Parts: sequence; structure tokens; C-alpha cells
Amino acid sequence: METNNKEGKKSNKKFVIILVVLVLLGGGYGTYKYLHGQAHETTDDAQVDKNMSPIIPRVGGYVSKVYVKDNDIVKKGDTLFTIEPQDYLVKVQEAQAALLAAESSLEVSKADVFASSANVAISDASIKSNVGSVDAAKIRAEQANNDYVRYSNLYNNHSITKQQYEQALTAKLEAEKQVEILQQQRNASASQRNAVVSKTTVASKQTSVAQANIERAKAVLDAANLSLSYTTVVASVDGQVSNIKIQPGQMINPGQSLFYIVDNSETWVVANFKETQLNKMRPGQKVTIKIDAFPDTEFEGEINSFSPATGFPFLFITSG
Repeated sequence: METNNKEGKKSNKKFVIILVVLVLLGGGYGTYKYLHGQAHETTDDAQVDKNMSPIIPRVGGYVSKVYVKDNDIVKKGDTLFTIEPQDYLVKVQEAQAALLAAESSLEVSKADVFASSANVAISDASIKSNVGSVDAAKIRAEQANNDYVRYSNLYNNHSITKQQYEQALTAKLEAEKQVEILQQQRNASASQRNAVVSKTTVASKQTSVAQANIERAKAVLDAANLSLSYTTVVASVDGQVSNIKIQPGQMINPGQSLFYIVDNSETWVVANFKETQLNKMRPGQKVTIKIDAFPDTEFEGEINSFSPATGFPFLFITSG
């Protein structure tokens, strides 16, 4: 009986010791959690994010070939898929033909300007010649008139015959008529020059229009070539292909979101905290991140910034 009592006392003593140890451990753990909670804030309302570049075609058409599949790693500039280019090649050819026509029109207009300018020079020379002829004819007419006056006096004095008088009169009238004819020719040359100058002005304006048409045709050609280049869709960033939705033969439209390239160069966590948890948080503070997919791994990061939003504050954390 004494032996049993001693053994029972020993068992009770061990139990008390174990209980005390457990209480101390529990108290220590509770104290640790309390102190840790006072200096740290935690949340499980968070998600990992990365930059995602949507792949959106700038032109529409039928998909010709797809060069990637989901989860492929691509580099910036890699070809992702192509669109059948035939329609866009036709537009390029049409634009090239329009440019050639505009350039030909410009050459014709330049030739018209050159010819019109030459005709103006010819008209100027003709007018100058006509002016000289009119001046000479006026001198002859004045001389013939003087002769007529002198012969008229002589005829009245019966110093010459009637035939001589009539010859002087005829010479006077013919000289005056010649002046009139030459003046008409001079006026006609002046009118012709005005018409040629007007034609030159029109030709010059046509040259300006032709030049503008060339610039417009070049712009159309550039746009057509640009659209043609858009039939080859390339990666805009380095990353990983995700959620691809196209296949050869499929009709796609410009502006249609087809899939994404996930940029793996930068990763961050969007974490949502209560307002009461934000008091002691500051940008630059170190954080520890645990992800469900990697339960045995801890990632280090720091607070990057806070959202200015109210009512649903969240924390922006970069991982490192």
C-alpha cells in the first residue's frame, strides 16, 4: 500500500509539472502572439498581381497562322500570329498607282507652266515688235499728211496736176490705215498675252494642286503599308502567353482582345487591411508574404504605396 501511494504521488507530481510547462508555454506563446500582434499587422485578404498586356489587333481579317500557345514564353518583337494580308496588299497597290498618277499629273502641270511661260515671252516680244511698227507707221502717216497738206496748197494754186494731188491724198489715207491696222495687231497681241498669263496662272495652281495630291497619295500609301504591317502581330513585351483564344481561319476584328502576355519581370501583392490596421504602416516597411501555392516558402517584400481610396483601403506590396 505504501508503494502504491508513493507511485501515485510521483505520477501526480509529473502531471503537475507537465501542466505547469504547458501553461508556461501557452502563456509564452500567447504573450508572443500579443506582442507580435502589437508590432505587426496581418491579412489573408490579398492576391498576387502582374502586369498583363492585352493582345489587340489593329486590323481585322482572317487569322492566317498562330505561332504561340498558352504558357509559351515570348520575347518582345516575337511573332504571335498573322492575318491574311491579301486585302491589305491590294490597298497598297492601289495607293501606289494613285501616287504614280499624281506624280504624272504634276509633270504635266509643270510642262504646262513651262509652255505657258514661253508663250508669255513670245507675246511680250510680239507686243514690243508691234509697238515699234505702230510708232514707225505713225511717223510715215505724219509725213504723208504733211505731203498731202503741201500738195493740197500747190493744187489750189494750180502748181500741180490733179493726179499728183490725188496721189498725195491716197498716200495719206493708206498711211493712216496702216497705223490703224498695226494698232489693232498690237491690241490683239496684248489680249493674247493676257490670256497666256491667265493660262500660266492656272497651270501654276494646277501644279500646286498636283503637289498636294502627291502628298495626299503618299499619306494614303503610308497608311496602307502601316495597315499591311499590322497583319503581323508581335509581342509588345517579354512575358508568358495566357488565355489564348484564336485559331487559323478565325475572323477577328480590330480592337478585339484575343489573349494576354503576362509580364514576369515584376510581381506585386494587393493586400486589403482594415482602417484600424493602417495607423503604423508606412511605405518602405518590410513585409513577409506567404502564398497558398507555396506553403513552406516565405517571400520578402516591402510596402510600396497605399491606395488613396476610402471605404475600401488596400495596400500595395512589392515582392522581393
